[in-house]
Amino acid sequence: MYILASQRNGTLYVGVTGDLVQRIHQHVTNVVPGFTRRYGVHTLVWFEPHESIVEGIRREKRIKEWRRSWKIQLIESTNPQWRDLSPDIL
Repeated sequence: MYILASQRNGTLYVGVTGDLVQRIHQHVTNVVPGFTRRYGVHTLVWFEPHESIVEGIRREKRIKEWRRSWKIQLIESTNPQWRDLSPDIL
């Protein structure tokens, strides 16, 4: 489960994947058309591993329903500078 941002306090994207490294690469290289390519949302600002994809999907759905301010608080609780975390997962 992960959150991407276009910039600090910018557009957010909440997603889930079974292979975070591959999925982030797809977002960054604009391989897949859609929201992140359209809005330039490429910076990994938060992620959370789960034991199963089912757990990850449940969490993703919950977070997608959250208010924007709650998502920002979640990001800033572990990444107050909004730095790109993708090098940490490589």
